[in-house]
Amino acid sequence: MDTNLLGLEGKRSLVLGGGYGIGQESARLLARAGADVVVADLDPERAAASAAELTQHGVRSHALDGDVTDKATAERLVDDAAAFLGGLDVMINMIGFAAWGNLFDLDDDTWELDLSRNLRHHLWTAKVAARHMIAQDTGGAIAMVASVSGIYGAPNHAAYGAAKAGVMSLTRTMAQEWGRNGIRVNAVAPDMIATPRMKAQQAHFTEDPTERARTSIQPLGRMGEADEIAGPLVFLCSDLASFVTGQTLIVDGGTHAAFPHFGATEKM
Repeated sequence: MDTNLLGLEGKRSLVLGGGYGIGQESARLLARAGADVVVADLDPERAAASAAELTQHGVRSHALDGDVTDKATAERLVDDAAAFLGGLDVMINMIGFAAWGNLFDLDDDTWELDLSRNLRHHLWTAKVAARHMIAQDTGGAIAMVASVSGIYGAPNHAAYGAAKAGVMSLTRTMAQEWGRNGIRVNAVAPDMIATPRMKAQQAHFTEDPTERARTSIQPLGRMGEADEIAGPLVFLCSDLASFVTGQTLIVDGGTHAAFPHFGATEKM
């Protein structure tokens, strides 16, 4: 059996937002596949705890912290990761956060904040990562987290939806501009995922999101788990996806494929 089926053994990888949730699960999967992993997170304690756990897999790990909404900090995190690893082969960026409110209440400060938290840092970090990969002449893989909110409408979180649509557009453009350098760029668009943050927010919903998913048109009838997004992200960075670039993989339990009208799945 090929123990390096994913082709990630010894790969030098960076996970932005790797301190918990989807990012932490992504770091775990990379380490299990034999990749060296730098974990970067806004919270230094989360980053350190996540990185320390990875050493059980016999790989190198390191923790960095910083706020990617600041351009200089975002660029520094990638440079520091490459310096520790001796280069960079894989980068996963899952950082994002939505502000909530209707369009009439969407002020310019909130708009700019959501662009910073969900779009700008993808450009800043990917450019630095790509430059390292080009200088190495080794190619590489970049995976970003978009959202189904960038595919559907995004009621009451319009700025987030617009930013995530921008992530998907950037994914296609980066794939085209850097493809001849052997760099693949892809994204994953999740639906509602039971991350620690989402679980904490559930108390504020008028209807339990888990119950809503069970009774909705979603074929699987449940919320996704963090590792169910980490898996596709790591797949897109692996050799199994060596001819996949410029794509956004929708991971939503089948909602996008569902017939939306009432009763459509019931027996006639």
